[in-house]
Amino acid sequence: MATLSPHLRQATPVVVDHARGCEIFDADGRRYLDFTAGIGVTSTGHCHPTVVAAAQEQIGKLVHGQYTTVMHRPLLDLVERLGDVLPEGLDSVFFANSGSEAVESALRLSRQATGRPNVIVFHGGFHGRTVATATMTTSGTRFSAGFSPLMSGVHVAPFPTAFRYGWSEEAATDFCLRELDYLFATVTSPAETAAFVVEPMLGEGGYVPGNTRFFQGLRERADEHGILLVMDEIQTGFGRTGKYFGHQHFDVRPDIITIAKGLASGFPISGMAASAELMAKAWPGSQGGTYGANAVACAAALATMDVIEKEGLVANAAERGHQLLTGVRDRATEAVGDVRGLGLLVGSEFTTADGRPDGARAAAAQQAAAAKGLLLLTCGAYMNTVRMIPPLVVSAAEIEEALSIWSEVLAEV
Repeated sequence: MATLSPHLRQATPVVVDHARGCEIFDADGRRYLDFTAGIGVTSTGHCHPTVVAAAQEQIGKLVHGQYTTVMHRPLLDLVERLGDVLPEGLDSVFFANSGSEAVESALRLSRQATGRPNVIVFHGGFHGRTVATATMTTSGTRFSAGFSPLMSGVHVAPFPTAFRYGWSEEAATDFCLRELDYLFATVTSPAETAAFVVEPMLGEGGYVPGNTRFFQGLRERADEHGILLVMDEIQTGFGRTGKYFGHQHFDVRPDIITIAKGLASGFPISGMAASAELMAKAWPGSQGGTYGANAVACAAALATMDVIEKEGLVANAAERGHQLLTGVRDRATEAVGDVRGLGLLVGSEFTTADGRPDGARAAAAQQAAAAKGLLLLTCGAYMNTVRMIPPLVVSAAEIEEALSIWSEVLAEV
């Protein structure tokens, strides 16, 4: 009898029978409030009727049309529709299946377009699990350990994680920009640096938002040295942060963005967007894939974008995110060293009395919440941050229900 790999460890004991919106029901009919959203994927909630109907209709027409062999209407419509929401100037799109593939495609384009070998990533970032993207990931060694040698040409600069440094955000930002300049002077010459690859807000790295001065500092250096600025919007895109894309909080212009997760409400699709001029610098044959831009996934993505617009889900993420962040901060106990977030991405970092990471207590809190019917996840280098990622359709009442459960959890742990 075949079994799942023992290393696919489940964060909760739940076996789902069915789900709708923010709710999951197990085989015994027990209801859970899902504040994981498939790690930020089910943006319109589970089984949104509009998305389900679009996928069902498309399945009856065409399941798969390989997009370098034939074109199909959902793909062409999705490209056109993305043009309405992508940052100005990013008018050319390449599709793949996973976030890792999207980041690798951005890496490949950056190197080919600039003719430079190196990229700079930022401490605490997560970009994927393939050899290339695991090399670029520094949110935890579990993503890159045990299969060295990794890819060459990746260099790491600090991210302004003010709480970890014990500094103000201003001091942390000063330090990070100085260290970036020092990296240029000592490790990778600007003339050999193709791109900065950075998340607007660290995801797996502990739910740490960046800030305007930091990202504008990256933009200034990119412009000065001919370096491309790649914003990894895989977890922060499509309304998740209370703006359509996370970088829009910081008034910064990317050269490339990567997208996935919330685009299609659970159907696997990812991509990158760049200007047509930049995309034309990719080498012939460097972009492709069997399953990229799957017809059903494209139909689901179009439906997802319809729901986001018609139901005002970007504004809802901002409003409910403020409610959630304020509520979690108000309920924080001495076990929680910091609470932070953007929109519907909220993290509570657990620390000991002397300020050290407390992964054990974070794990206990996450498990206690699941036992009480609230599904959460942990993240961070020490897995000591409990993160809340409800679907964008979450209601004020569901936020209050989650906060009530969270209060009980904090009282216990």
